Amino acid sequence: MNQLQATPLKTLSLSGRRSAGAAARPRRPMVDLRPSAAARSYSITLLPGDGIGPEVVAVAKDALSLVGSKEGFELRFQEMLMGGAALDAVGVPLPDETLAAARASDAILLGAIGGYKWDNNEKHLKPETGLLSIRAGLGVFANLRPATVLPQLVDASTLKKEVAEGVDIMVVRELTGGIYFGKPRGFGTNDKGEEIGFNTELYAVSEIDRIARVAFEVARKRGGKLCSVDKANVLEASMLWRKRVTAIASEFPDVELSHMYVDNAAMQLVRNPKQFDTIVTNNIFGDILSDEASMITGSIGMLPSASVGESGPGLFEPIHGSAPDIAGQDKANPLATILSAAMLLKYGLGIESAAKRIEAAVTETLDNGFRTGDIYSPGTTLVGCKRMGEEVLKALESQK
Repeated sequence: MNQLQATPLKTLSLSGRRSAGAAARPRRPMVDLRPSAAARSYSITLLPGDGIGPEVVAVAKDALSLVGSKEGFELRFQEMLMGGAALDAVGVPLPDETLAAARASDAILLGAIGGYKWDNNEKHLKPETGLLSIRAGLGVFANLRPATVLPQLVDASTLKKEVAEGVDIMVVRELTGGIYFGKPRGFGTNDKGEEIGFNTELYAVSEIDRIARVAFEVARKRGGKLCSVDKANVLEASMLWRKRVTAIASEFPDVELSHMYVDNAAMQLVRNPKQFDTIVTNNIFGDILSDEASMITGSIGMLPSASVGESGPGLFEPIHGSAPDIAGQDKANPLATILSAAMLLKYGLGIESAAKRIEAAVTETLDNGFRTGDIYSPGTTLVGCKRMGEEVLKALESQK
């Protein structure tokens, strides 16, 4: 699996410099990869959230605990409310106590957010508002989403085998800017008296430059190719995006940069996905393209993600949703959350050996033919969330 090499998160933003005007706070080193006897105990905040979130987080927690005992480090877990669960309990999607606990921890593992129950809430009382708020509160601006077609699951892809086989893409999505956060936004009335809704796609040079540097660094450690996706033929924000990414490219002469319009990129992802190595794009395009890339792999239930910033803890989560239609039925695929836990170990704590153990256990479980419903095919063994977790734990336990 050709992924970004395990690197302290601080180096993902290259300079590690705090932007002008940012509040000063103690800077915790992003953990050297070398074992340290003085730093073998870590605080992990668990945010199970909604729907299938509690089920998959429970499985991932067990995997983390077991790998910690094998590698000789301690993980101290604290579970906090977020999303719909927090709305029901305390009336807000992100309680202050949850954000404070997350900021004080070494890493955060999130399950899933949202559900039909809260769909009609006002915007500030929607579970998804809590997700946007915690990303902003943690200062995580770079979302890393790998989309790798595993050999065991190539037949689960909706694409022909010869198209899907060997796909290994990393989507680097800008996470805290763009149309999801830009102002002005809201509702109003036009000159014809019609109700209108409006949003603003807004990016500053500093926001583009920092995500571009992360993406170039990621590409440098992978295949050396970076495709920047925009809509520069129409949108001024994209014109600035392309201008700045091109400028930053001079700092990375060893990385081959290309540009692609988002509509073409969406088409190329299903026509010839192997042409891509690393993709960098804005918030809304990244949201869409990373989900599209996930389906090339066969199931959104297999893919982890990491959200990182210049300092402080990272946020690690599966990219699937809360799937309220199967919540509590032991049907969820926990592998994306387990692999998110591996990313937490690798990029959040810098313990690459532990991350490799979890990745190997997932591979062994798939090799043994165990499948949840979303990746099931004839000839394999259909299991539920708990059983899949148990099989991963067995594989972990058998490791020397």
